[in-house]
Amino acid sequence: VQLQASGGGLVQAGGSLRLSCAASGRTFSSYAMGWFRQAPRKEREGLSLITKNSGGTYYTESAKGRFTISRDAAKNTVFLQMRNLKPEDTAIYYCATSNRALIPIADEFDYWGQGTQVTVSS
Repeated sequence: VQLQASGGGLVQAGGSLRLSCAASGRTFSSYAMGWFRQAPRKEREGLSLITKNSGGTYYTESAKGRFTISRDAAKNTVFLQMRNLKPEDTAIYYCATSNRALIPIADEFDYWGQGTQVTVSS
């Protein structure tokens, strides 16, 4: 299983970014996908999950209201649209896949992408 995250970059506060995570090596639609982030000197934090058939989504408080997760089964890709970004959103963002998770808890995810850096300037 390989996950390739992309779409990070430098953005001003209040701006938007859309992260992408392309999956290969397994039946993409059979697994839930999640987004996480890790800021310097902080633990990895769960943000959002989308179920295997896009039947449901889950957002943690950090993501609720500003982030939107979606998936394109035809492209084996999951997205995280981020709006109204704040300096505290600066982190490395990771995507991951799970065959059992219902919420984005890192220990429930088996395969991880390499991460993409998001930096929000004030």
